[in-house]
Amino acid sequence: MLAVASMAVVVAFCISAVYTQYQPTWDSLNSRPLPKWYDQSKFGVMLHWGVYSVPSFHSEWFWSYWKTDNASDIAEFMEKNYPPGFEYPDFAPMFNAELFDPNAWAELLHKSGAKYVVFTSKHHEGFTNWPSKYSWNWNSIDDGPHRDLVGVCRAICFSYFLMLFWNLLA
Repeated sequence: MLAVASMAVVVAFCISAVYTQYQPTWDSLNSRPLPKWYDQSKFGVMLHWGVYSVPSFHSEWFWSYWKTDNASDIAEFMEKNYPPGFEYPDFAPMFNAELFDPNAWAELLHKSGAKYVVFTSKHHEGFTNWPSKYSWNWNSIDDGPHRDLVGVCRAICFSYFLMLFWNLLA
């Protein structure tokens, strides 16, 4: 009897999933309910950390503003601080995470009252903070810190709160 009841629950879930379809419109997407845990959490922290942290100038959109928008303030910063011909990928080996202490991060975030973390695991320039077969020489294992930063954060923070990962593809 329990098996039949369990099967009925699974079938009901599958049927509801089939009939809950969203369209690629704002009205449709905005009709999705917030997950209960998210609505009840009220406070979380978003961390931006990647190759763009090395120059520590402007924002996480450093590369895009420098190369796409030809931002004069970034060009001037680069001329003053780096040798001629220095390119954005040259920052990757400098992203070594020598002061990275995920235990301290988790403790601080826990003490802050955060219930979740959104960790920017990949930004627009494609560098991933985890080993990726699709970003095979532009990730935190093959270059920079030579560590799976996402995996380390997930493992340590799991005991404190729900950790989410966000990929920004632009």
